[in-house]
Amino acid sequence: MLKIENLHATVADKPILKGLSLSINAGEIHAIMGPNGAGKSTLSYVLGGRPGYEVTEGSATFDGQDLLDMDPHERAAAGLFLGFQYPVEIPGVSNVQFLRESLNAQRKARGQEPLSGGDFLKLAREKAGLLRMDMDMLKRPVNVGFSGGEKKRNEMVQMGILDPKLAILDETDSGLDIDALRVVGDGINAIMRRPDKAVLLITHYQRLLDYVQPDFVHVLAAGRIVKSGGPELALELEREGYAEIAA
Repeated sequence: MLKIENLHATVADKPILKGLSLSINAGEIHAIMGPNGAGKSTLSYVLGGRPGYEVTEGSATFDGQDLLDMDPHERAAAGLFLGFQYPVEIPGVSNVQFLRESLNAQRKARGQEPLSGGDFLKLAREKAGLLRMDMDMLKRPVNVGFSGGEKKRNEMVQMGILDPKLAILDETDSGLDIDALRVVGDGINAIMRRPDKAVLLITHYQRLLDYVQPDFVHVLAAGRIVKSGGPELALELEREGYAEIAA
C-alpha cells in the first residue's frame, strides 16, 4: 500500500530525513518510535504534503501512485488521512459542516454522489458513538474550547467519517489521560483494523501500543530507520530507552 524508498527531506534547508525506507501492506499496523528530533513528525508531514517540507531524494508511492506528485487534497481523496499531534482550532466552522464538506469533496473526487444531510448525520452519530463523543460537540466550532483529549477523539471521529485506506497518526496519544487513551485506542481498532486498511502510528511511548498492538515497530533516529521488530521492540525501548539503539 505504502512504499517509501531512500527518502530525503529538508525543512528550511536543514536535512531532516536522510535515507528513510519503509513498506506498509494492507492489513498492517506499523509503529514508529524514536527520540525527539529524529524526524517522526517530518515524515508524517512529508507524506501528507504539508508545504515547507522539501523532498530532495527518494520516492514514496501509495497504492502504486506517486504520492509526492499529488497535492494534499488529492492524497486525501486517494485515501490518506493525517492525524495531527496538535489539532488546529477553526473558529466559526461547525464540526458537522466541516466534516460533511470534507467527505463530499472526497466523494466527488472519486466520482461518487454526495451524502444527503440525513445520511451524513446518521454516519456521524455512528462514528461519534465509537469514540464516546456527544453529538452536541459536533455542532460546536472545530476543536474550539475542546480539551486535549476531546481534540484527539474529535480527530478520530473525522477519521471514521472519512474512512481512509491509510491513517498516519502523529502522536495521537499526546495529552491523553488513561481513560481517553483507551477510548482512542478502541476507536482506532474499530475503524482501521481491517484487511484493506493500514495504520502508521508515530509515538514516543509504548502505552498506546497496549491498546493498538502493532504488527511491526520501527526505531527512527537521525532521519532514518535504524531498527525494526515486532511489538516486543516497543517494550525493550520502554525499558532501556533509545540511547544504545540510536547511537
